[in-house]
Amino acid sequence: MSTTDYVLGQSERAARRLELQDRHFAAPSEALLDALDVCPDDRVVELGCGPGAFTRRILHRLGPDGAVVGVDSSPHLLEHATAALNTDRFRPTLADVAKPGAWLDGAGVVLGRAVLHHVPMAEFLVGRLRAVLPAGTRVGFLEPDFRRPLAQLARAEQQRPELAPLVTFARAINELYAARRISPAVGASLAPAMYESGYREVKHVWHPFATDESVLENMALIYDEVRDTLAALNIITGEEIVEQQKALRALPVGDLPAVWGLHQVTAVA
Repeated sequence: MSTTDYVLGQSERAARRLELQDRHFAAPSEALLDALDVCPDDRVVELGCGPGAFTRRILHRLGPDGAVVGVDSSPHLLEHATAALNTDRFRPTLADVAKPGAWLDGAGVVLGRAVLHHVPMAEFLVGRLRAVLPAGTRVGFLEPDFRRPLAQLARAEQQRPELAPLVTFARAINELYAARRISPAVGASLAPAMYESGYREVKHVWHPFATDESVLENMALIYDEVRDTLAALNIITGEEIVEQQKALRALPVGDLPAVWGLHQVTAVA
């Protein structure tokens, strides 16, 4: 992705939010690494490595002969990842993930977590990867879906008006993605797209998220990251965002419907 395409921010606050996000992405993240059978001596290319939270999980699977090539378009986030990981097995690479390059050379595994939904028409990237990756390369993605839960959320709100902050957040994020011409649910069609482009052994798993304290806090932090953009697009004002953040943090956890989940898709080139 280019430096202007990461819709949810690249600031220091974004790095902290992504670390929080890693905690509630923990189980699906480990499930993806299991499904890809990441081995100690693998050379792994991670698309959109950001501040390195998912990278750390990959490195835990690798031995001294393994390495992660972390590709990102943000120098700031790559610097953050390099400092946080503090290992020569991490190879930071400044590049646009939408344009496959020499950084793919020698990869046994190519993966990404929450990266494709920031790439316009991400299916082009998936097809380009298939065209250049050697046969046998394991490929996998975790992609959020902000659309699939909308029907369940809307139904629940009819009986529980206190869920309005969740609906407001869901509407705002979907309108933001529409304005940026990127998909809030690319993972939903990723498996058939990979199959059609010639990948083998395509598998799909859906991981819905319980809306717990960490998810609510992540939503509030997302508002911080995109406050100015949402206001400029006339989706929601800065003053309304402050009120929505308060409402989110006041929601009683324990019986809240999901606002999003993750699609896990794996395949072999």
